[in-house]
Amino acid sequence: MINWRPQGTAVCNRRPIKTAVSNRRSLFCCVAFILFLGSSFSARAAEEIPPPFGFKWNDSMTKIETTLNGAKAKIVAREKKEKKDVWTVEGLVQPGLRRTLFIFREGFLVEVELQYEYPDWNIERFNERMGEIRRYFDAKFGTGKLVSRSRDTDSDVIQTLVGYQWIVGGTMLELFYFSAQRDKDVFRSISVTYKAI
Repeated sequence: MINWRPQGTAVCNRRPIKTAVSNRRSLFCCVAFILFLGSSFSARAAEEIPPPFGFKWNDSMTKIETTLNGAKAKIVAREKKEKKDVWTVEGLVQPGLRRTLFIFREGFLVEVELQYEYPDWNIERFNERMGEIRRYFDAKFGTGKLVSRSRDTDSDVIQTLVGYQWIVGGTMLELFYFSAQRDKDVFRSISVTYKAI
């Protein structure tokens, strides 16, 4: 800044000018920060949990079938349930993945359920795997909500169900552990369900 003044004039106090500039900068920073937060929240609100295998919500049955055929997976059953088409698919390659259910409403994808079975695993290994999956989803979508923890011993088959849920935008993700045991016979599974809600 050039420091000169005409003869006989008083030096103006620079503090108010600096304060005004400083206030404008503060105001600009506040507005920018508020806009950033707003865009972050709207981006977060617009986020969704995508279905697995690179599919998108509302993909058509034709597109899904073409992709499954390309992956050499087999649609082993096609059913109609409550105005929805349900396909049971086997042969998608993932460790422990026994079958996958693709659910369509009016011909478009609205739900995918992955059903995992590990016949050689004991209860401790299932618990570890559930913990791993839950922590992964917690890190990605926020802390999941416990929606089920029950143990039914009223019959000769002891049933246990533990489930967690994540909701992001118009989508939901559910993780369930189920076991049924009669004497030494035990069935255990983990399911992961992606839903457009």
